[in-house]
Amino acid sequence: MNTLRIQSLKYALPLTIYTVAAYALTARGWQVWLPLLLVWVCIPLAELLLKPDARNLSAAEEELARDDRAYDLWLYLFVPLQYLAVWLFLQYITDETLTPAETTGRILVMALLCGSFGINIGHELGHRVSATERFMAKALLLTSLYLHFHIEHNKGHHKRVSTPEDPSSARTGEPVYRFYLRTVIGTWLSAWEISRDELRKKGLPFLHLQNSMLLYQLVQLAFVAGVWLAFGGYATLCFVAAAAGGALLLETVNYIEHYGLQRRVTSPGRYERAMPWHSWNSNHVLGRIVLFELSRHSDHHYQASRKYQVLRHHGEAPQMPTGYPGMMILSLLPPLWFRVMDPRVRALQSDTQTSLSEPM
Repeated sequence: MNTLRIQSLKYALPLTIYTVAAYALTARGWQVWLPLLLVWVCIPLAELLLKPDARNLSAAEEELARDDRAYDLWLYLFVPLQYLAVWLFLQYITDETLTPAETTGRILVMALLCGSFGINIGHELGHRVSATERFMAKALLLTSLYLHFHIEHNKGHHKRVSTPEDPSSARTGEPVYRFYLRTVIGTWLSAWEISRDELRKKGLPFLHLQNSMLLYQLVQLAFVAGVWLAFGGYATLCFVAAAAGGALLLETVNYIEHYGLQRRVTSPGRYERAMPWHSWNSNHVLGRIVLFELSRHSDHHYQASRKYQVLRHHGEAPQMPTGYPGMMILSLLPPLWFRVMDPRVRALQSDTQTSLSEPM
């Protein structure tokens, strides 16, 4: 028990990154860029040198870790911290003495917080059954103005992952910049469709309080209006830019997680169950810890109800050559991305065809 409790302390690493980022929101000069250098340069370089860790917890360890509240408390802590970061950003972004580089740096730092803590932790809590945890998930997603993710991800993406119907699954040869346009528009429209279908099943009209998508849009408009009234138009524009940056971080993650992977059609309009080999996995330790095990994505899609601390490595899951931060940087350079990833996709497709052709 003591050993597992000590293991939970490794998830203090994201708090370290948060602290550096919060400092950067009030800093000047090169120090504004410190968290960006840490996340996008230092961690990717370190993960090129460190070996991935594919070990899983034993059954007994998993049971203890699953019920250990310490892992949940790390997540809960970031809800007030995220709103503190939003306040710091809005309070100090209007400083008229800031240089363009300092302003840009602060917006990018806030975008990092929106994507890594606002959306990522919101994603983890959004899969929980507790109403309180789901409320916290929505509170975090609100800081990126991406509340529709709570609808589309849980009820759309997990159902359609790695199929042509899923706007969050990237296709072979699709550049990330084209993917951005398709997924941002597609997931937003998908969330409306899901909400509409739920209302229709209940026999309710479109203008109803149970229309979650409509309610989320009103909440986001109210939040932006509140920012405008409290901090002014310039701060609001900077916040919207940071929130958009956080959303693009999420969509970059979506891009690398399922690039080129496809589920087989079992009958017209139906696909095989989402299995570990339908998501790219990464066991690189730093990326796993910083993102609360998001990079063990194969097991997440295989069993979405599993808490982050007990996600498992599956030997049959395709492995990324490095951790999430490095893969995200690589995805922004499409020629290099295709050179690294397309041969891996073709090899997986070849293995799939071989297994299908083998006699039973």
